[in-house]
Amino acid sequence: MIRQIIPLRQRPDLKQPLAAWFHQKWGIPEQAYLESMAECLTENSQPVPQWYAVMENDAIIAGAGVIENDFHDRKDLTPNVCAVYVEKDFRNQGIAGKMLDFICKDMKAMGIDTLYLLTDHTAFYERYGWNFLCMAQGDGEEALSRMYFHKQD
Repeated sequence: MIRQIIPLRQRPDLKQPLAAWFHQKWGIPEQAYLESMAECLTENSQPVPQWYAVMENDAIIAGAGVIENDFHDRKDLTPNVCAVYVEKDFRNQGIAGKMLDFICKDMKAMGIDTLYLLTDHTAFYERYGWNFLCMAQGDGEEALSRMYFHKQD
């Protein structure tokens, strides 16, 4: 059992399977993921967007992305960690926390020390050093969601 957190920019061959995996988890069109991932892989691209996979051997067991705005009304709060997902059989093993920590450090190395995250979870992200900021309106959502931020020292 070898687990690795892999930035897509280091494994461009994962673009298609990762886009299909995120589509399956979130129902967002696969093409939207492919376009964002292509932008991530463009030479001389900006730090955003970025995509990450947690692999166990050759299987994707978790993933997340960093995009400008995660479909909410607070366009000033950017960039956003998005699409955080850990396969059910791998939950409660600290994978999400390690992945979030890796993403925060990776983005800091690219010059971005503050990230935002929109969620319906009420206590999950606090465990990993994220702080509640405000409520925000998700696009097409009736209820408000919680906006968190993380500043990497």
